[in-house]
Amino acid sequence: MMSQLPAIQFDKVSKWYGSHQVLRSICLDIKKNEKIVICGPSGSGKSTLIRCVNWLERHEAGDISVNGVGLNRNTVNLVRRDIGMVFQSFNLFPHLTIEENCTVAPVSAGIPRGEARERADRYLKRVHIEGHARKFPSELSGGQQQRAAIARALCMEPKIMLFDEPTSALDPEMVQEVLDTMIGLAEVGMTMICVTHEIGFARRVADRAVFIDGGEIVEEGAPGDLFEAPRTRRLKDFLRHISKS
Repeated sequence: MMSQLPAIQFDKVSKWYGSHQVLRSICLDIKKNEKIVICGPSGSGKSTLIRCVNWLERHEAGDISVNGVGLNRNTVNLVRRDIGMVFQSFNLFPHLTIEENCTVAPVSAGIPRGEARERADRYLKRVHIEGHARKFPSELSGGQQQRAAIARALCMEPKIMLFDEPTSALDPEMVQEVLDTMIGLAEVGMTMICVTHEIGFARRVADRAVFIDGGEIVEEGAPGDLFEAPRTRRLKDFLRHISKS
């Protein structure tokens, strides 16, 4: 019997910005329904790595596959159907209501408008902001806007969710409401990759934590093992730094 294909597979993936190499032969398999947290210092390549998954950044060497489909210019639209992404800056359309933000992508993909609205209602309820559907983004708090961005991504019913530092632009009192939303997604079995420095979230949710520095994977393992007994000086220094911030 064949083993199940990884949800995402990075095989010797490298990327450069000009002469600066930001990813160095990354090899990483992510299983279906697995929750992965990626951490590392600023500029380490962690956000670039997940942005390569849906070709927001294009890798120059190695291979990426999503649910068994190799990522290239001919397959990128097919791959993107399986992926939702949430950014640190929300990226909501300011001139559209929250409901309209949630329905624009499904309608553009050919989903009937009535079905798109039903999806919006369903996912806005999941993130507990259904009462704000007719409001514009500027009328919501930062935490509410990020939860709206999560609902918008879910409205395409992706198999994989990518989170790029989803709490870094939020005031401290708003961070937990977004993390609680993500915990809810994890509990229903969504495959997730999250770039974050929220160690408590990683301990509670992640199946595996990956520490990246200098564009390469330095350590990976169960969150408890990684954060309580780091093996390398680079990870020890990183944990010491974030504990002071």
